[in-house]
Amino acid sequence: MELLTWLETTIGGEFIFTMLVSMIPVVELRGGIPFGVATLGLPYPAAFVAAVIGNILPAPFIVVYIRRIFQWLRRRFPRLDGMVDAMERKAHLKGRKVSKYKYLGLLLFVAIPLPGTGAWTGSLAAAFLDMPLRKALPSIILGVLLAGGIMTALTFFGVNLFSAVMA
Repeated sequence: MELLTWLETTIGGEFIFTMLVSMIPVVELRGGIPFGVATLGLPYPAAFVAAVIGNILPAPFIVVYIRRIFQWLRRRFPRLDGMVDAMERKAHLKGRKVSKYKYLGLLLFVAIPLPGTGAWTGSLAAAFLDMPLRKALPSIILGVLLAGGIMTALTFFGVNLFSAVMA
């Protein structure tokens, strides 16, 4: 609790909250940047940095540990087999799109800010394609940075368009 209090007073609660929102699967930085800017009032550069950090943090853990986590879930909670199977199928399907171009494909897959793409799915695909972390992580990070730039620009234009329409 002391760490969170220190972070909140040092960095700011809005920054941390934007990071946390950007760590959520599906939402990721595609939702974190607009949330940080439009809802929490963060400046664009701060929202970008918070969302990128939050989106990248889970990636290495997913690449390295997701298979073990899935195995543990299957053993411990047999009722979750269907959900785990669905997630594995999704990772394999997305992995096919990535595998043709390897690390460049992974970078582009993560960079495209569309539903079903991003750091979480890219990390899952990297794990199931047996990409080593030291090679996959730079592609994921560059993809997140590109997606962050795209989403920051889209948020900027969306917020300004909304403001102009409402004025």
